[in-house]
Amino acid sequence: MSRHIALIEDEPALRDNCAEALRRQGYKVSTYGNRADALAAFAARLPDLALIDISLGDEVDGGFTLCRELRARSERLPIIFLSARDSDFDIVAGLRMGADDYVTKDVSLPHLTARIATLFRRSDLASSPPEADDMLVRGVLRLDLPRLSAHWQDSPVPLTVTEFWMVHTLARHPGHVKDRESLMKDARIYVDEATITSHIKRIRRKFAAIDPSFDHIVTVYGMGYRWNPQET
Repeated sequence: MSRHIALIEDEPALRDNCAEALRRQGYKVSTYGNRADALAAFAARLPDLALIDISLGDEVDGGFTLCRELRARSERLPIIFLSARDSDFDIVAGLRMGADDYVTKDVSLPHLTARIATLFRRSDLASSPPEADDMLVRGVLRLDLPRLSAHWQDSPVPLTVTEFWMVHTLARHPGHVKDRESLMKDARIYVDEATITSHIKRIRRKFAAIDPSFDHIVTVYGMGYRWNPQET
């Protein structure tokens, strides 16, 4: 069965061109020109991936609102922002809303489809056959790879797909510093430095909501990040 991508974009020409390119890749694509139409369709069933513009018609930040609404319904739904807005503020804001990725509209279609395929490959691991190392435990951290679920002190941590693999990459080798390049490679993401930083901040906030003393993701300035191996 073809993957279903929802494209929410208010520019008809760009929407049609992008949708056609994705269909040529074998995806089923539904297009929407505004947030209201998209939400009405999603009430029946969520897509397999959402590709969202930030400015939607009269709603300057309608895409941000839509992202929040989608993320409230599903922590696992892959979400990518596709926007002409390329400021650090917008990129950070998009990731704080819970998006897995953020690309600008000058991106090439092959590059965009590669980013989409990467997100789908990571999601597919949730349905892979169980293996002996499917569970990673570090003190009170428990990562379930088949289900892409994380628990801290037996409480679920609502991580997105991208956030889950970043935590897994760090926790797999406690005490080892992961620079941003190796973190992207191991977590199967390809983003800039500001994006990595924003993901790390969001991950820390989610753990801190459960445990205010959480300090296991350490910034090693000028080098990257490491998982503090200290047991709690």
